[in-house]
Amino acid sequence: MHHLPLLDIFDTIRQLGWGGFFELLRNGIVLGSVYALIALGYTMVYGILKLLNFAHGDIYMVGAFLGYGVLSVLGGPLAPTVALVPLIILMFVGAMLGAGTLGVVVERFAYRPLRNAPRIAPLISALGVSFFLANSVLLLTQGQRYNYSAYQLGGDAETGLPGPLVEPAFSVLGRPVTVVQVLVVSTSIFLMVALTLLVSRTRLGKAMRATAFDREAANMMGINTDRVIASTFFIGSVLAGAAGVMFGLYIGETYYFMGFLAGLKAFTAAVVGGIGSIPGAMVGGLLIGLTESFAAGYVGGQWSDIVVFGILILFMLVRPNGLLGTRAIQKV
Repeated sequence: MHHLPLLDIFDTIRQLGWGGFFELLRNGIVLGSVYALIALGYTMVYGILKLLNFAHGDIYMVGAFLGYGVLSVLGGPLAPTVALVPLIILMFVGAMLGAGTLGVVVERFAYRPLRNAPRIAPLISALGVSFFLANSVLLLTQGQRYNYSAYQLGGDAETGLPGPLVEPAFSVLGRPVTVVQVLVVSTSIFLMVALTLLVSRTRLGKAMRATAFDREAANMMGINTDRVIASTFFIGSVLAGAAGVMFGLYIGETYYFMGFLAGLKAFTAAVVGGIGSIPGAMVGGLLIGLTESFAAGYVGGQWSDIVVFGILILFMLVRPNGLLGTRAIQKV
């Protein structure tokens, strides 16, 4: 379908009813939680270095593969050698630590040498790192797609009964909310709250805020800005690694190109919320997730990406500072 009149859209809304509306709302919140975690990495790095780290989406992709690697080493998804809860915890820990380490390595070798270079240099370096990571994974995986098989994870391999992740945790308007959906949203909320507390109440958080406000002044006041910046990359990449495992458990498939589109949508979320603002990244991620879900449900899946990136263009034209951004933000 290449054209969907407004009356057809309203007819679709009537056909879906309130149950369909809740289903789209549920899917949008889950998807938005993933986008919000990725967007936090964009906004943290931009807040300190005024750098758009376009390799961040590929770090998220690597995190998804690391989670799958832990799952495979432990016998999953069909015959895991450990219980389901410890297995998922180990997947998160492995992906988060691996992605965090990768983020620190990228900052050390691709960005730090260009810190005082013209603004375009680290931006080009970020694109180069993105292509390098994506094509490295392509070579390692031969372009194959790997499935977390969350439907079977923890289930009975002999009888084919589904695992507990896809069982309904509760229902609203006759539409189930599965355990994995609750897991994704609750884990995202926990990580967002933890990040907020870290930035607002810890010594590292104060150093991050000081470095973001004036890096040179912070350095003169005795703050090791190199360590603070590396810590920022580590934390942002840790969140991206967690988002990669969430995507694998919720959607299933991981593949080498998955970070590109997710990274662009998370960047859109950061811009909509106000890039450089941590609450803005959270709000923007949820808005983009909801927009994509409702656009796919009421307009058509082929239109969802157009609607999302149309919002990016609209915000850049009308409100470039985003919903919660400040006028001090510089454009790249």
